[in-house]
Amino acid sequence: MTTRQAPQTLVSYRSAVAEAAAEAADAGLDARGLWRSLGSRGLVAALSSDRPPAFGRGDPHSWVPEPGRLAALLEELDARLPVGLVLSVCVQAASVVPLLAETLGRDAGNTAGDGLLDAALRGDAVVAFAVTDAASAGSDVMGARTAVAGDPPAVTGTKQWITNAAHCDHFLVLARRRAARHFTSFGWVVVPARADGVTVRPVGGQVFPGAGLADVDFASARAREPGLVGPSGRGLALFARHVATERLAGALWSRAVCRRVLAGTREWLTGRPSGDGTLWDDAAIRQRFAACLVEFARLDALCGWATSEGPPTPARAMALKAAVGEGTLRVLRECADLRGADAFRDGGLALLSAQAAMFAVAGGATGALLTGLADHADDLLRP
Repeated sequence: MTTRQAPQTLVSYRSAVAEAAAEAADAGLDARGLWRSLGSRGLVAALSSDRPPAFGRGDPHSWVPEPGRLAALLEELDARLPVGLVLSVCVQAASVVPLLAETLGRDAGNTAGDGLLDAALRGDAVVAFAVTDAASAGSDVMGARTAVAGDPPAVTGTKQWITNAAHCDHFLVLARRRAARHFTSFGWVVVPARADGVTVRPVGGQVFPGAGLADVDFASARAREPGLVGPSGRGLALFARHVATERLAGALWSRAVCRRVLAGTREWLTGRPSGDGTLWDDAAIRQRFAACLVEFARLDALCGWATSEGPPTPARAMALKAAVGEGTLRVLRECADLRGADAFRDGGLALLSAQAAMFAVAGGATGALLTGLADHADDLLRP
């Protein structure tokens, strides 16, 4: 598929994403079709002003989505498409592509993903980010048991609740290379979705339709030739580097969701008759809505704070993630309560509130993040 010329400015980028999202909605595209549409328009590659090695220029370490463009992508998709489809794009744009761009350009002669990065950027390949391990708590990445060994390397273990797993072409798997519980015991490996030994079991039901959520069993599944990607023993270090972008993406998306819900709720309240006026005329209801506006303003300010000096530091990303999950749920639950029975219609706020719980889980459970956040006190308190 021929890739179109990428938009050059933030305004043109947002316009191009809005056009792609509207066309995807009209055509009823699935997650693969949406990713292909975005990639073919150059909208995935254009998330960063730098270009990864496959494009012949740029530092592979520096390909990170620009916050403004990442926000525009998620806002325009969220405004027009189901949550499951937005989740599918979010994980690839914020986690998979940046990590591939770094690992595939890091070591001379490492061609494990040769052509895969190009294909992902063009939208021709869907790559699932397989990190959460069935053998450990989701936030305990170091406790993961999924392992890679042998020559040629093969992966054994189970990953759970993996976005895009049900329809991907490859898995980018965080796997243990040594038995020791140590930061340097992990690496990344690419496994074809149709390799022998790979079993995919869809999960999620009606909560995130279209996201391709599934558990994945690897029974000595052969890696994509020639095997491991990225430097030996740097798997968790690379994960820590790029999970900051994932946490930022979650915050930017949750801000878009809250803005959309608040605007819709206000419109609904102003049009709902009550007594001689509307529900919006009730001072108690206006006060409850105003409290949601304060929560939204706090979230908006936090997004600005986290990105005020470019991509967020790990410490700022952790603080942002911890604040976002709780704040988003407060806004959505209060808006659902304000709308009463209307919230329980098909696709209503009751379902969205359940879906939004992911903002408190994805990228690390909030409680687990708070446990370690104090270790970053000096970074966060620095003037």
